[in-house]
Amino acid sequence: MALKIGLISDTHIPEARKTLWPEVYAAFAGVDLIFHGGDIHELWLLDELERVAPVYSARGNGEDGGGGRPVQPEDCRVRYAWLLELEGLWVGLTHYVPVPERPPDFTLARWIERFFPERKPDIIVSGDTHVERIATIDGVLCVNPGSPTYPHNYDTQFGTIGFLELDDRKADASVWQLVEGGIEPHDWEGIPPWKRR
Repeated sequence: MALKIGLISDTHIPEARKTLWPEVYAAFAGVDLIFHGGDIHELWLLDELERVAPVYSARGNGEDGGGGRPVQPEDCRVRYAWLLELEGLWVGLTHYVPVPERPPDFTLARWIERFFPERKPDIIVSGDTHVERIATIDGVLCVNPGSPTYPHNYDTQFGTIGFLELDDRKADASVWQLVEGGIEPHDWEGIPPWKRR
């Protein structure tokens, strides 16, 4: 049975804005799961997302008190790393992986050894950088949906979210731009809205 997973990261709520854009909830309507790549910041946001679909979240530096923020409590939906078998594929979720790599220290292999010692994932969903990216490194599909609120670390504005579709050992990832009233496919070649302001 095919799965559609909504991908989101680095929401920084309520730091970026009081609540998450309603366009995110509308875009995620009908997904089977939601993966949050960390830097949530307040965990009540996961309750809101869970009204749409079950949530798995990475624990980011923002939840651990980074930048002087309050340390967030333990929550069964939040771990430093998740490794789930879905549709015959192993899907990892953690806050940061070095994509692009910066050898010799910042390599995907080193992060896999640290966060996924039990086995190499087929797919890793992450966040942290606020920069949307889809790349395959050493056979691992790496997906970062960017940030819906602080795209590329610019001021609060519409950013990006993503989707991961899994079906019988096949995976397809996409990134979407939030726009007034909805989403549209991310234009990888165009000038993004945050650079046109």
